[in-house]
Amino acid sequence: MAGDPDLRMTESLATACEAGGADLLELGIPFSDPIADGPEIQEAGQRALRAGTRPRDVIGLAARIRQETEIPLVLMTYMNPVLAMGLPTFAERAASAGVDGVVVPDLSLEASPEIREPLDAHGVDMIQLVAPSTPPTRAAAIADASRGFLYVVARYGTTGARSSLPEDLRGRIAALHRVSSLPLGVGFGVTTGAHVRAVAAAGADGVVVGSSIVRRAAERRDPEDLRKFVAELATGLAVERTTSSISSSKR
Repeated sequence: MAGDPDLRMTESLATACEAGGADLLELGIPFSDPIADGPEIQEAGQRALRAGTRPRDVIGLAARIRQETEIPLVLMTYMNPVLAMGLPTFAERAASAGVDGVVVPDLSLEASPEIREPLDAHGVDMIQLVAPSTPPTRAAAIADASRGFLYVVARYGTTGARSSLPEDLRGRIAALHRVSSLPLGVGFGVTTGAHVRAVAAAGADGVVVGSSIVRRAAERRDPEDLRKFVAELATGLAVERTTSSISSSKR
């Protein structure tokens, strides 16, 4: 969450995630009514807002991170801050900062062209989300409208740490692979190294870990500690990928 506790520390924590093995960084733009976020991210967003963090500050942070690294950068926001800035302005500033993609969880498929078209014009991916309740035909349409990758919501409800993953996740991932060639990134409730390995084993192309990283960052405020924590998660994914590769070669 950008701005928690401040922008300078966020920059250090973000680069620590990359050093720990993250393949992509998602920067949250704090918002007063984050309907898709669980308690950890909500609280982080409130702290960032109290610190005075604004959307343009987060885009500026992305630009500074881009000067240090080529890792893909994604902004996670809600539609209200985008509209407040203005769609063309938001798209232009995001692109100029080196942002690669945007996630807007409170935007429906039908309304998504409103922001996707200006983002497309500036070469920024509009990453769509597909929910557990989404019917197959609608999931295919959402995938067709998505850019970069398809964000697969693992469970009902908001983001947040969970003790287990849904039993039907493997089947959902297989069904989505049949209707889309986009990489599938699975998030919402992915908390531990065991979860990361399970999601990878279920056929996901990427694993999105948010709340547990945000919570760890809030508890420790230590980039080196966060690097080690992310490394533990990334190691679990690397082990699963290696095992899957060996199994495939044997077949």
